[in-house]
Amino acid sequence: MDPTQLIFTATTWIVPILTAITLHEAAHAYSAWRLGDDTAFRLGRVTFNPIRHVDPFGTIIVPGLLLLTGAPFLFGWAKPVPVAVGRLGNPRRDMALVAFAGPLMNVGLAIVSALLLRAVPLFPEAAAPWIVQTLYQSILLNLVLAIFNMLPLPPLDGSRILASLLPAGLARHYARLDRFGFLILIGIIFLLPMLGRQVGLDLNLFRWLVGVPLAWLTPFFLTLAGGG
Repeated sequence: MDPTQLIFTATTWIVPILTAITLHEAAHAYSAWRLGDDTAFRLGRVTFNPIRHVDPFGTIIVPGLLLLTGAPFLFGWAKPVPVAVGRLGNPRRDMALVAFAGPLMNVGLAIVSALLLRAVPLFPEAAAPWIVQTLYQSILLNLVLAIFNMLPLPPLDGSRILASLLPAGLARHYARLDRFGFLILIGIIFLLPMLGRQVGLDLNLFRWLVGVPLAWLTPFFLTLAGGG
């Protein structure tokens, strides 16, 4: 990839990455505050200013390196929002609502991006290719994040929602998986596909668990954008 194309590609990812990852956490913070826990509020996290949620390594360095090396996927994270479950009005129910707020924000951002694509003719023609690319990538990234975070795997949001639905005893046992959450994700995203290639099997669970729902949802958003 020549330098000009590299700069174009990188800049079309900057806004989607920053908004998708950081506003996901902002939604957690805002919903926790509204439901009775002011922990994130006291830390200045109840804001939609992306800078307050940026993790220098996870939000900037990791996605940047993946872009520069031409990796086939993007991966990153923002600073997690602390939630004191005991301060919520109804801890089991409200924790599920706090968890669901993040993926819901990503779906909302995907909808906004799709609708903004309809306004591209209002912008200067020279800027249109950059705007179109940025908005399409915003739709894709936000949908991937929403689907991925709804998987019932610790420490993803889906695991918090599932824990709130399980009987109390079973939920406590399930919550103990949190300490192994990062290792579980690394295994599913990276190690299983590598093992599958060695033995001649398709063990890319990420593609099945995220790619299939993504393929099902994408046509709706393309239609919303005026391209379907």
